[in-house]
Amino acid sequence: MSVAHDFNIFKPMQDLTFEHTISHQCGVTMNDSVEARCIAEVMESKPGIKVTYMPAMIRIDGEGRMEFKMDEISEALGREMTPHLFEISTSTHYGRMVMIDDNTVMLFGNMDDALEYT
Repeated sequence: MSVAHDFNIFKPMQDLTFEHTISHQCGVTMNDSVEARCIAEVMESKPGIKVTYMPAMIRIDGEGRMEFKMDEISEALGREMTPHLFEISTSTHYGRMVMIDDNTVMLFGNMDDALEYT
């Protein structure tokens, strides 16, 4: 199934404005793979999540916090996804990543929110 995406997270330099504020955004970038596409499909159905497909990468961005549930991803993938396999699937992330339990990985855009779990 092909999904059309008409937004782009990248802007030309002339369209950028620099502000001295904190964004509270968080997200992951993954190399395009079966696992990454599955994670993206699960996450793009959630409110406030923006998924961007690029030729060789997939980026998932959110505001405040993002919750990745391994059981949801496992069901969609058709095999087990663990927090450790999830971390292997992500090339990089921004925000604070915390493994809450064996089923949940959270990303926090607000570092103070993550302190509850560290």
